[in-house]
Amino acid sequence: MKRFTASLLSLLVLMLFSISVQAQYDNVQPVEMTVNLTHEDGQLQPIWAWWGYDEPNYTYMKDGKKLLKEISELSAVPVFVRAHSLLVTGDGEAALKWGSTNAYTEDENGNAIYDWTIVDTIFDTYIDLGMKPLAQIGFMPEALSTHPEPYRHHWKPGAAYDDIYTGWAYPPKDYDKWAELVYQWVQHSVDRYGKEEVERWYWELWNEPNIGYWRGTTEEYIKLYDYTADAVKRALPTAKIGGPETTGPGWDKAETFLRTFLDHVVSGKNYATGETGAPLDFITFHAKGSPKLDEGTVVMNMGAQLNDIRKGFEVVASYPTLRYLPVIIGESDPEGCAACSEEDYPENAYRNGTMYSSYTAASFARKYDLAKAYDINLAGAVTWGFEFEDQPWYAGFRDMATNGVDKPVLNVFRMFGMMEFDRLKVDGDFDYDYKKISDASVRDNPDVNALASRGEDAVTVMVFNYHDRNAIQVKPTPVTLNLEAIPSNKVLVSQYRVDEEFSNSYTAYKAMGSPKNPTPEQVDQLEQAGQLQLFTSPQYMQVKDGKLTLNLDLPRQGVALFKVEFVQ
Repeated sequence: MKRFTASLLSLLVLMLFSISVQAQYDNVQPVEMTVNLTHEDGQLQPIWAWWGYDEPNYTYMKDGKKLLKEISELSAVPVFVRAHSLLVTGDGEAALKWGSTNAYTEDENGNAIYDWTIVDTIFDTYIDLGMKPLAQIGFMPEALSTHPEPYRHHWKPGAAYDDIYTGWAYPPKDYDKWAELVYQWVQHSVDRYGKEEVERWYWELWNEPNIGYWRGTTEEYIKLYDYTADAVKRALPTAKIGGPETTGPGWDKAETFLRTFLDHVVSGKNYATGETGAPLDFITFHAKGSPKLDEGTVVMNMGAQLNDIRKGFEVVASYPTLRYLPVIIGESDPEGCAACSEEDYPENAYRNGTMYSSYTAASFARKYDLAKAYDINLAGAVTWGFEFEDQPWYAGFRDMATNGVDKPVLNVFRMFGMMEFDRLKVDGDFDYDYKKISDASVRDNPDVNALASRGEDAVTVMVFNYHDRNAIQVKPTPVTLNLEAIPSNKVLVSQYRVDEEFSNSYTAYKAMGSPKNPTPEQVDQLEQAGQLQLFTSPQYMQVKDGKLTLNLDLPRQGVALFKVEFVQ
């Protein structure tokens, strides 16, 4: 009887909780926002036009080349690309969290052999598409590693993550040989692409050296940086070199590593030159969220990612001689492992649908806010999500496309690519700002807000409706968007949408019955569904006294982009 009573009580509590949650979802409050076209808010730098991935050999494979072309075509400015393993020894075979170029080997007498064939294939792909490398100098060639065996890993989703840290993660046995390798690479790049082209690139050392990616000490990384930076500058004095690409500074150990590195750059004794300090042209660190699974429902944590950014900006701002250097968030994502599929990591179930796309819109808006608040020169925020060749359809990797079909998140970047470059203030009685989200994430009301910008002939407003908890069965939020000080009596209004219905190949895939092997006709349908779509036909509208009001019902996890073109 007691067991029955306890079970009944538990059921009652669960029912009351469900009713409370549903009531919260049903109690949707309208949101009104105003954008005055004279209230400028600085530049809307294209910090989103940066991508990265673990597997460099995907670059020139079928789906990789297709996606890179699409990414290059969605941006009015050159897109920067960061890839791991550009100096790793191997035959160029692609695998999850693995890649190689065989750029450096040695003969039987220990003499260097340089082979840039695969590296050139990768960089040629970028340059031919108008993209630019964020050229990662790493990892350690087998012939230079102090601990070369085992060298190649064979990691798969579900295996221990530490299994990937093999011989490529160790310091060099000869720093001079390492420096010569770096010098030869930069010199070769200048010879192949020209000085003016390579001057526009960014060169960086390693990845996350405060964890297993670097099997040396902090001081050994600093020594490697000194030798690397000196070699880069000897090959091309105007080249840009930076680092240290630590994990999120919201973790105290990562913050300590970042500060130790910056202290050395400012006042340490240089291992390569004996002088004080080291060259540093930009500063890099990472920022990640942390989704969890709560009774079968994905719950994101944007607050963790924003806290990493906030702490990183605080660190940079504390160095008077460095604080205005460009900052690149070298990986800026909802969580840490792009190759960890949904099947093995169910908390990653957000990746195929609109939760990823709305998260992206909302988080990038707050990156701009954080940079302004801390007066940081934010140059880029790298989305660590590309594609994975020959994997099951919609397997839940953190990628922009699956088997060549674009996922909803890529369409938010298409929206970013349509935005103008002069940011405008967005006024309204909003539930969240960057401070509140950084402290507590988005756990109560939804985060309904906007990012706005204007150019000479148009204004663009990206409106988003985001929540950490993925609950699709929620009423849309009524949004009123007031535009003021429009310099035209007539405008052409276009609304683009990413939600469950629009610009969403995943919805189309599920409607097909989630086929394991879609037919060619189905693939064509999915490719069409994966493109950015208009919500309605463009409309000419009259402007009265410089004002225009636009209304929409925006679904939860939906993103809308208004492009308002001035008609003279």
